[in-house]
Amino acid sequence: MKSTILLPLYIYPKKGAWDHLYAAISQNPDLKFLIIINPNSGPGAAPWWPNEDYVREIPRLNAYANVQVVGYVRATYCKRSIDEVCKDVQTYADRSSIGLEVQGIFVDETTNLYSSRAKRYLDQIDEIVKAIDGIGGERITIHNPGTAVNKELARPGPDLTVVVETSCAQFMTKEYQKWLATSPYERSRTCYMLHSVPEEKVEDLTKTLRDRAKYLFVTSATENIYGSFGSSWQMFLAAMTAE
Repeated sequence: MKSTILLPLYIYPKKGAWDHLYAAISQNPDLKFLIIINPNSGPGAAPWWPNEDYVREIPRLNAYANVQVVGYVRATYCKRSIDEVCKDVQTYADRSSIGLEVQGIFVDETTNLYSSRAKRYLDQIDEIVKAIDGIGGERITIHNPGTAVNKELARPGPDLTVVVETSCAQFMTKEYQKWLATSPYERSRTCYMLHSVPEEKVEDLTKTLRDRAKYLFVTSATENIYGSFGSSWQMFLAAMTAE
């Protein structure tokens, strides 16, 4: 099955820094990329953000037909003020007026355990993303608890959920797989992000995971996981484009 690359692009966009990504996008027009931008643990604030580097590079990403760009916000496991989270969403929306449009929001550090408060908190974020002027495209909502969630959070829940964000070693344990099997989401709404994968296993593991998650990021990196493309980037691309 074909899957989409879910890429946390937490690399500062100095000139040339994203060239590996642009090459992958242009050389693989049939491969879709869902790219998370994260200027400063969120959109950042004036006077430093947005700066000329993001102003230059985000429109370049948006010019590709096989790319969707979403903006990062953090929920701190539903402990951060909902007003602050919504202010971040509004900031991304406002920046569409200067050519920095995003097509959705990636909400990091969401909880996997149900409570009525957590459900209201997360639903409110999703509702704002869907309704606000300035967010383009499908206004996609992505939550990242990094693990399987209680089924009550998936009624209806966001468009996509990261149910795996862990090391390869942890992912392979029986205990982890047993809990992952409780995930209420079907493949089309499921994201996996795996790190610390032995390089010799990156391609085969990625091909296997394509059957389980429509959105994938797999890397051999063990540190600075989202701050570089890493030595396994080309292997991951090869596996994602394989028939």
